[in-house]
Amino acid sequence: MTAAPRSRRERPAKPALTREGIVAAAVAVLRAEGLRKVTMRRLAQELDTGPASLYVYVRNTDELHAAVLDELLGTVGPAPAEGSWRERLERVLTAYTAMLLEHPSLARSALTARPSGPHYLRLIETLLDLLRTGGVPRAQAAWGVDLLLQHATATAAEHAGEEPTGDWQAAARALREAPAATHPRIAADAGLLLSGTPEARLSWAFRALLNGIERTAVPTEGQETP
Repeated sequence: MTAAPRSRRERPAKPALTREGIVAAAVAVLRAEGLRKVTMRRLAQELDTGPASLYVYVRNTDELHAAVLDELLGTVGPAPAEGSWRERLERVLTAYTAMLLEHPSLARSALTARPSGPHYLRLIETLLDLLRTGGVPRAQAAWGVDLLLQHATATAAEHAGEEPTGDWQAAARALREAPAATHPRIAADAGLLLSGTPEARLSWAFRALLNGIERTAVPTEGQETP
């Protein structure tokens, strides 16, 4: 009896490429090695394919990073059921900031990344719903969402990393040692300028922004802001 022919391929067949699989691999590389390693070439190695194959699903590295950000936005839970609309909104924004702080390189990239996936849309919908629940006019709520996310993202990018850098320590020292003769306001308020924990300052900033968003009308078409 003739033996059945055997395949010479020692490895099992590779799973078909999908956008979801590429993004999942990118998130795994991010968690293990940081965003700098999330490149088309690195992912091609991870997925045992050529870089050109990935461009069918993701146009470029910027789009890939935005997709990674959107995937991680899925870890930001929905608004809590308890508390005032302001408290609930602050908790969502704090959770978003905390997610970015877990990935310092992604926090900096998020300043320019433009996610457009389902998790991003859910976050925007949640923030708009909370603002509208609080009676914030529609236009102010719409512009306010952008402002709140900008601040949260910038805060995460600023504080991303572990210990204060030499530049930050030098800036703090300059404020503390500013001579009263030439910088009387700084000399008097240096302690206040540097006071507060990052958590307290973030909470205060969200509350200050919300106060302004509630009270500041969006200019109409052709109207100059006073």
